[in-house]
Amino acid sequence: MTIQEIKNRFGIIGSSPLLDRAIDIAQQVASTNLTVLITGESGVGKEIFSKIIHQLSSRKHGPFIAVNCGAIPEGTIDSELFGHEKGAFTGAHDARKGYFEVVNGGTIFLDEVADLPLQTQVRLLRVLETGEFIRVGSSKVQKTDVRVVAATNINMMDLINKGKFREDLYYRLNTVPIHIPPLRERKEDIEMIFRKFAQDFAEKYRMPPIRLTDEARRTLQAYRWPGNIRQLKNITEQISILEKDREISAETLRNYLPEEREGANLPMLTGGGSGEDGISDREIIYKFLFDMKKDIVDLKKLVMAIIQAGGGNIPATEQNAQILQRLYEEYQPTQNQPFNDNLVIHSTSIHKEPILHTEVEESLSLEEQEKELIEKALSKHRGKRKSAARELGISERTLYRKIKEYNIRS
Repeated sequence: MTIQEIKNRFGIIGSSPLLDRAIDIAQQVASTNLTVLITGESGVGKEIFSKIIHQLSSRKHGPFIAVNCGAIPEGTIDSELFGHEKGAFTGAHDARKGYFEVVNGGTIFLDEVADLPLQTQVRLLRVLETGEFIRVGSSKVQKTDVRVVAATNINMMDLINKGKFREDLYYRLNTVPIHIPPLRERKEDIEMIFRKFAQDFAEKYRMPPIRLTDEARRTLQAYRWPGNIRQLKNITEQISILEKDREISAETLRNYLPEEREGANLPMLTGGGSGEDGISDREIIYKFLFDMKKDIVDLKKLVMAIIQAGGGNIPATEQNAQILQRLYEEYQPTQNQPFNDNLVIHSTSIHKEPILHTEVEESLSLEEQEKELIEKALSKHRGKRKSAARELGISERTLYRKIKEYNIRS
């Protein structure tokens, strides 16, 4: 079977060499019983590749089951995978077969395998090495003939170094690795996939398919697509339903694309302190403190210049004038807000520029700092909330909530 025939059979769209390479490896390894580890970001279609391997193998008439390891509670995952005996734990009123027993002779797809607890990893390693397992609450060893295809979107070596994943299990799973490229590395495929989704939704909702202008096509390809194909599909469906005009401009398309933030693909802290849209309120404070640090450094330079000049006015240099001008522009009063009482700017002359001596007394209230930063951003962008939110590095939803919380007039 050719790569194109596989694409047609499993609904895979694209002509990227990276994608073709992944399909070719899946086809070659399908005829063996080797364990496969599929890696790739969330939303790239890892489960489809597990089905390719199963359907092209000698086990295609046997059972296939996909298990999301991250969705099963740690206390019950051993029972789900390996089964349990009656009375093995509270609530075990009857004996139950696990997935490895049910799928005997077939293929089991372990998605998000990196989320397995260490105790379960030991059990899984034994199954991979000997084909043996023991039900929870039993001492009887049972045999199974199951092919394992695993998948993860996490860097496994990082987990191994942190002691959260067994190194021997990793190498046992990674007998044959298959990496599925993210959508941003398949830019030549993005428009093609969009058109396919647009046609599918047009048929589903009985309406003309949407189409993109030339500028919108460029915008579509330039976006990073952190959610990959899943995100592209969701956005295509939204536009298909909500937009009356079937020709989509770049401006319209951007309204459906979440704004990209610097470092958005870097690891992030989870749990606690998140706003209603998943963005931490601390981000505003961190940005403000970072900007404040730069101001303090500049003020220190001015103070040193005064000391070196023996006191009095700040020496009239071009660098000092530029620093003062920037500070004045940042801290000047908005239309609806007077000068902060804690900020006093005295005037003297440097090349006929107004501002010279600057005395700053910092407020220790984080809420005041946050409110002041929001007001400045709104003033700078003349009340345009979308532009102000982009300047602050937060979403419009968070900005709206903060405006209401602090009763800010915009």
